[in-house]
Formats: sequence, structure tokens, C-alpha cells
Amino acid sequence: MKYNFDEKIDRTGTNCLKHDGMGMYFKADDLLPLWVADMDFRTPDFIMNAIRKRAEHEVLGYTFRPDSYFQSIINWMKRRHNWDIKKEWISFSPGVVAGLTLGIETFSKPGDGVVVMPPVYFPFFDCVKGTKRKMIENPLKLENGRYTFDLEDLKSKIDENTKLLLLSNPQNPGGMAWTREELVALTDICLENKIMIISDEIHSDLIFKGNRHIPLASISEEVANNCMISMAPSKTFNVAGLSSSLVIIPDKTKFARYERTMGVGHLGMGNIFGTIAMEAAYTHGDEWLEQLLDYLWKNYNTLEDFITKHLPKVKVMKPEATYLVWLDFSAYGMKNDELMKFTIEEAKLALNDGGRFGTGGDGWLRVNVGCPKSVLEEALERLKKAFAML
Repeated sequence: MKYNFDEKIDRTGTNCLKHDGMGMYFKADDLLPLWVADMDFRTPDFIMNAIRKRAEHEVLGYTFRPDSYFQSIINWMKRRHNWDIKKEWISFSPGVVAGLTLGIETFSKPGDGVVVMPPVYFPFFDCVKGTKRKMIENPLKLENGRYTFDLEDLKSKIDENTKLLLLSNPQNPGGMAWTREELVALTDICLENKIMIISDEIHSDLIFKGNRHIPLASISEEVANNCMISMAPSKTFNVAGLSSSLVIIPDKTKFARYERTMGVGHLGMGNIFGTIAMEAAYTHGDEWLEQLLDYLWKNYNTLEDFITKHLPKVKVMKPEATYLVWLDFSAYGMKNDELMKFTIEEAKLALNDGGRFGTGGDGWLRVNVGCPKSVLEEALERLKKAFAML
């Protein structure tokens, strides 16, 4: 089946955060939204058909997850990432960020040190601060247009009270698909210092050709027993509104501890349609995903070519993964609030403020290219017209 990613779907009036929520965040509702990390594409037919079929039975009572659900996850990880996992490693969370917070609550105590590597997905900061842990910033290094780990800085900042490290793998907002060599170097330090890693791998399926996602737990048995991985079909298949994510913890003792934390809040059941969607996605999603990745890469090339030609002062970080593109506007000399004000008022665009991603994000903007090409082209024209005035 040939999927149509050029289709423009009017999402307004659906309480959609990306479109209907702009007034709350940008104080304007007449902007072109390329901010929130969901896509403007139709949720795949095999997911919607599965949901419709279940909805025909008009009792939505308590349910459990069948063996076929777990097998779909196991099969997907093997097909997409060549990673062998077991049913007894798989748990649940009502969202990847919720999983990160539950992991922090489970595997550390207030006052413990938690490492974050900015610029990074900004809810990481909320997870650490909100659980009253001590945040240890280990900023990424920008080298040759790509981020790398600053391992010497990490070693200089950790101590015996450092218990956890939060990893964005693939990295958001930069789009790095961390290599095995990079991850081994990082995990060696964490193992030596008894620092557990909680890895956000929500973008793990959105990997562009020439790159590969390395699940953290696939590196070695020792690393597997020292980590927790939080994943979801939400970014891949555009089902974020179903609030259903999975957690993978290979170590039996750590798994039991996480399950106890989940049990206290009765958070493990999830919802019927989230379970249905996840199983359908991981059972039938390969062809749709291949077509999506091809479309997203063409969108990225459209953006890169346009900016190179019309906005040469802007530096584009080439993504190895994700549908998010990180753009450096620092050559224009604007402070963060000035840059945001300019893109809102003059370009009429809703983009993500780089400053929110922490150290190293000032002067940058994050652009979501998970939209029809015509929408992206309109956004680029608006940027061109606005910055031509400077």
C-alpha cells in the first residue's frame, strides 16, 4: 500500500496541543505550528482499524495485556534492532517521561545526583528537579557539526552520591543516533562508578539510512543489568495521545523494584486502546515506517537545501534520527527571547525555543519536519521573508 504523507489534515478543533494549544504557549493562534513532537500525518490504517474493531464491543472494562501484545514487542525489537528481549523484561508506563520519573523514584532517593546531558529534551530537567534529586549537568560537546559526549567533564563531576544518568538515545534535539563505540565509552564510566542509566529511546525507530539505533541494553549483559529503557510507539506511529509506553528492565531485581513503584500508584493497567494500538503498530508497522522514513528524509533535504540557499547564516545539524531538526541562528546575534519573539511576530511560526533544552541551546530553534512537504515549504518561505528584513 502506498501511503499519502502529502495529505493536509485539519487538526484544529480537536483539542490538539500542537494546533489548538498555541495560544497558551505563544500568545498567538495564527501561527504555523512546527513545534510539538507529534506528526501531522494520519495515524496508520492498521492501528485505526484495530481500534475500531475493539470499539465495536461496547464494554470497555478492566483488561489485561495478552501474550500477543508481548510477542509483538519482542518481534519488533528483533526485526528492527536485532535485539533479543524477553517477556519478563517488559513493563509499562503511561508515557516515556512518566517512565523516567518512575525510574528516578525507584532507583535513587532525594538528594542523590542525577546526570543530564544538555542540550536535551527539557522534561529531563523537570524529572530531576521534581523528584528533589541533585542535577549534575554534563553538557554535550559540539564537534564538526555533531554532538559528542564530554566524558572527561563527566568524570570530573560525578561522585559517590551520583546514582543515575539520563540518556537521550537517539538524542533530542540534535538527532544523534549514538554509535556503539560512543555508548560503550559512556557505559564503562557508569559501570565503574556504579551509576545506573535510564535511557529514553522513544525515537529509536526513526533512524535514517546509514545509521543504526543501538539499544543500550544490547551492548552487554553487564550494561543490560545496569539500565532501564523507556520506549513507545507514540513518535513512530503518531499515537502519543494514547499515553502508552513500555519499559524494558533486564535485571530481575530492578524489574521487581520498578513494578512495586508502579503498583503503589496503580499505574500499570494503562488503557485498552493504547494496548491495541501498540500491538497493531509492532505487528503491522514495518512498511508504513519505511515509507515514513523516506518522506521525512526528503523533508529534511528540502529544509537543508532551502536554508543553504536562502539563509546561509543558519547552521543545520544533520539528523541521524528523529523528525526534529536543530537549527543554529546564533549568527544573527539575538538573545533567546528576541529570537522567539521575532519568529512568532515576523515569521508567524511556532517553533521550539532552544533555550529550554538547557546549556548550549541558546540561539537555536527546533523544527518539526513531520508534516506535509507543502506545510514545510510554507514555513521556510516565512523564515526567508522574515529574516530578509534584518
